[in-house]
Amino acid sequence: MTAIVSRSFDSADETRPFEDGKGRLDLLNTDKGAVGRAVFEPGWRWTEHVKPIAGTDSCQAHHVGYVVSGRLHVVMDGGGEEGDLNAGDFYEVQPGHDAWVVGEEPCELLDWMGFGAYAVPPNS
Repeated sequence: MTAIVSRSFDSADETRPFEDGKGRLDLLNTDKGAVGRAVFEPGWRWTEHVKPIAGTDSCQAHHVGYVVSGRLHVVMDGGGEEGDLNAGDFYEVQPGHDAWVVGEEPCELLDWMGFGAYAVPPNS
């Protein structure tokens, strides 16, 4: 077992592009599971740029992570709870939500729970 592991998202094990070139997900596979870095470009919205890939009505991933830069607005299904995730924030978002970039700055997230099966076509 290696005591120290250091890897770069710039050399990700997998990159998943979003629809219309509105960003990407870079994944590093570890022995503890996938860790992801997502870059959402201005104008990105889950229902427009990931829903066609995922094939679900809303995001069904459970996310736990950190906002590196930018701002993302998240709305839970059924018109329930909503809020912004801002640069420097830790976040946890339960399954069943939509989200979109707020403003003209890309939003970059690191997520160590919900990105392993994110933006994957059904039956892949």
